[in-house]
Amino acid sequence: MSIVTPPTRQFRKSPASTALGYTIFFSRWLQAPLYLGLIVAQGVYVVLFMRELWHLITHLETLTETGVMLLVLGLIDVVMIANLLIMVIIGGYETFVSKINLDGHPDQPEWLSHVNANVLKVKLAMAIIGISSIHLLKTFIAVGDMGAPNYDGGYTWDGVLWQVVIHCVFILSAMALAWIDKISHKAHLEAVQAHTLDDAVVTD
Repeated sequence: MSIVTPPTRQFRKSPASTALGYTIFFSRWLQAPLYLGLIVAQGVYVVLFMRELWHLITHLETLTETGVMLLVLGLIDVVMIANLLIMVIIGGYETFVSKINLDGHPDQPEWLSHVNANVLKVKLAMAIIGISSIHLLKTFIAVGDMGAPNYDGGYTWDGVLWQVVIHCVFILSAMALAWIDKISHKAHLEAVQAHTLDDAVVTD
């Protein structure tokens, strides 16, 4: 005796529902001006970097070793923020707006080939930790004379403590994001393996 499987019911979307869905889908292009604005911000940081570099070159003979170190750390800080902007611009556009056809391009970033929302969040968190580390290092250098009389460096012990606490929070947040990404990736692999086994059983 054979069992007859009832036919699957077919549902057709109305033209209005289809049009609404396409409208919502195309609304992602509203983010394009935001990424263009970040490109403008990238240009502002280029101007800031060149100004700080010119200040370092022209005042090299009058600067102390600590002053040079602080200016160099400032340049590194600008570069790291620019790297963060690049990741947000390219990764965000690739993930949320439209694919960038860079397959085979010699200058394609290595991380762009496997970028997704979770990977992007982890990389952004790591970049923020790097920027926070530079600011914290600048603070540690600047507060070297905090205990000296007539100190007026603009830092307080409470301010330094809060910088350290915030930096630790950034590290913990990055670790949590990495852990969540690992769990999500593991669950995705298990689901793919289970689906593959189901297909193999049905085929047999």
